[in-house]
Amino acid sequence: MKPRIILHNAVSADGRMDWFEANLEAYYELAGRFDEDVTLAGSGTMLQSPLGEALAHEPKDIPEPAEIDPADARPILAVPDSRDRIKNWTSLRTLPFWRDVLALSSSTAPPAQIERFKRQGIPYFLAGRTRVDLGAALAAIAGRYNAKTIRVDSGGTLNGVLLRRGLVDEISLLVHPRLVGGISPRTIFRAEDLTSAEDVIRLELAANETLSGGLVWLRYNVVTKRPPGLPED
Repeated sequence: MKPRIILHNAVSADGRMDWFEANLEAYYELAGRFDEDVTLAGSGTMLQSPLGEALAHEPKDIPEPAEIDPADARPILAVPDSRDRIKNWTSLRTLPFWRDVLALSSSTAPPAQIERFKRQGIPYFLAGRTRVDLGAALAAIAGRYNAKTIRVDSGGTLNGVLLRRGLVDEISLLVHPRLVGGISPRTIFRAEDLTSAEDVIRLELAANETLSGGLVWLRYNVVTKRPPGLPED
């Protein structure tokens, strides 16, 4: 059974993700309501986090992986990284939000990356030729971890791939009372321009909630989807 894929993002009123200070307390409180089994985050998002500097360099010491408690209800963190950008996967295991980490890469992953996964004791899954086949990866994740809900916590690039592949079921937006403007593509949905109006994705409002501080929480179900299974390369 396909897991429910939810994109959850904090945005300005014009859909931007940069320059304004997001209310992270509200953002993660709402995220917790999804009770996800897996969090999917792009490697770029992780490298831009406070842990980014550590992730970009090989660890000096590799601790023994802790034994996973079967009763641990925290989600798994899955990170696509077909460009081999993350060097220190063990640092992700120090974060208290997830019980373990799963690395995703392509079938042409460099041997050094595979060796890194093994040396650091990181479970991994390979799918796609030069980039991660997210459709295959999500299906494998659902089977391996019995995942019913996957929340995507990432930027516009990973969101764009998932949306263009027809893999998303719900859009969750925490809209902030700010306007950013600009011509750079720092929005929640980065993808190639469409060539046909038939490919516009139609949404259906599922819920809306006005929160303190002028925040608005919008939830949409994805009604029309581009058929999944398109090539990643």
